Amino acid sequence: MDFSAHQTSVTSSTASSYTANPVTGAGYGREGKRTRAHILVVDDVPANVELLEALLTSDGYDVTTAADGHEALEFVAEDEPDLVLLDVMMPGMNGFEVCEQLKAGETTRFIPIVLITALDGIEDKLRGIAAGADDFLTKPFNRQELKARVRSLLRIRRLHNEVEQKRHVLSRLLNRYVSEEIVNTILQNPEERMRLGGEKREIAILFADIRGFTSFSENTSAEKVVEVLNECFHDITELVFKHRGTFDKYLGDSVLAFYGAPISYGDDLERCLQTALDMQESFRRIRDGWTDPQLKTLGLGIGINFGEVIVGNVGSERLMDYTVIGDRVNTAQRLEQSAQGDQILISEAVYNLMEDRIKATEIPPVTVKGKREPVRAFVLEAIL
Repeated sequence: MDFSAHQTSVTSSTASSYTANPVTGAGYGREGKRTRAHILVVDDVPANVELLEALLTSDGYDVTTAADGHEALEFVAEDEPDLVLLDVMMPGMNGFEVCEQLKAGETTRFIPIVLITALDGIEDKLRGIAAGADDFLTKPFNRQELKARVRSLLRIRRLHNEVEQKRHVLSRLLNRYVSEEIVNTILQNPEERMRLGGEKREIAILFADIRGFTSFSENTSAEKVVEVLNECFHDITELVFKHRGTFDKYLGDSVLAFYGAPISYGDDLERCLQTALDMQESFRRIRDGWTDPQLKTLGLGIGINFGEVIVGNVGSERLMDYTVIGDRVNTAQRLEQSAQGDQILISEAVYNLMEDRIKATEIPPVTVKGKREPVRAFVLEAIL
């Protein structure tokens, strides 16, 4: 609908008495890197487009225009704007339909949309609200009202981008310890998941240690030691994430991971065992690529246990460690310490739970520090 007849009243003071005060500064765009707000104007009447474009550019905004709904959607897919001023009455795809599509998109639903329309009935406004519109302007609109609504919605957009950027940083930080799937679950309720304290959970615990590494490091430069550790740890750690485990920490030349917290999938123990088997295969592949005779002597010893432990954030509000504590953890570590290179030792508890689904051979009982009696142990060979 054409509202060019109202152009004089809308723009009467922009040329002389109005001093542009653009909303600028980092925080615009999908990644928050643009320093100027980018506004998309969608209208099929050229005079309306020219009016809005002149009004917005005079305030320092970057403006792109589209003549219909399909063109608008194509633009948004290529370069996400910070705000959309959308005419309702357009041929083909009307403004309500464009709004619905944008609000249904995973990456576009938070773009503020202002519907500009000559329709002023309550039913039309209700339809706009149902479509997801953030605001309405009725033609002919007041210049100051338009500017105020644009500034307000851009402020909200910028704050949303700041929150998303902080969420992204937190996600990247958490991704160092758990898989992307677990990160998304944690971020749905961060207050609950990231507070100090622990809870009892049944989980699978995995310790992996590079056998022979202490001797190797005594006769090797520090730079080479770190290089070898990083090469080994890279694949070992990625396998924990691949099988949806939680990385706990590096302990010298050892790794601690667990399965079943903060999220349990019902097959935690099986995923833990598969991780161990994949770790051994990966380590053998790395070792086969080494030419240094000393490196050829290295192996990977793994210990696995299952049972009830305390899992949670331990430390202080300033510095905390999401970890596992308990006798089951200690037993898993002792099994790892007893494992030879290229060997996976599992506890009796693990064997009893997985007996019908794994191939494993019992070895002489293992003496565990803190235990009165030796514990039964089995060498895991395969998952059936």
